Amino acid sequence: MSAPAGSGTVAPLGAGELERALRIPPAEPGMRIGLFGGSFNPPHAGHRLVSETALTRAALDRVWWIVTPGNPLKDASRLAPLALRLAACRRVAGNPRVDVTAFEARWRVRYSADTLSILLRHRPRAHFVWIMGADNLASFHRWQNWRGIATMVPILVVDRPGATLSLRSAHASVALSRWRVDEADAELLASMRPPAWTFLHGPRSPLSSTAIRSGDPAPDR
Repeated sequence: MSAPAGSGTVAPLGAGELERALRIPPAEPGMRIGLFGGSFNPPHAGHRLVSETALTRAALDRVWWIVTPGNPLKDASRLAPLALRLAACRRVAGNPRVDVTAFEARWRVRYSADTLSILLRHRPRAHFVWIMGADNLASFHRWQNWRGIATMVPILVVDRPGATLSLRSAHASVALSRWRVDEADAELLASMRPPAWTFLHGPRSPLSSTAIRSGDPAPDR
């Protein structure tokens, strides 16, 4: 096995650590938790920037990096082993308020709507916010049951290079426009009843997992 491209030398999680990573993280009642899902193949500083932006601007208590077994909308042929991606995520996250989990693998989940159903059932007293980059907002309408996702938890969209215009042009952005919250009120999002979403402008990282794997310094467009 080799480490995910761009992640440097990293050893996969051991059996005990992997077992713990396959569990849903604990959550105290009332905790405000951002859910940041992805293949993290590999994780990079751009993921960390999105997480730190969400923690600060939305006044979250924690962010969970949900490392997926595989994305139905992406080619899985170059997907690094889960244990390696988890170990790389732990190293890159670099924040005690970021938890790295792969519970979707245990539940055999492929779609985000199913992920949310599980979390809302098993952590009903937490306040969850779904975090996505603006590049994902552009394709959100292609997700399985995307409208259902918007009614399950508030959504926090963080700007990404080349994707700022998705705020106005994305199909989902237009469809959900009446429920958009001003970014100045982002800290209220976790307590709002969905549908509710906001778009955060701010510092952007040009890094992308696709570019790192290909050795191309240019970000995804």
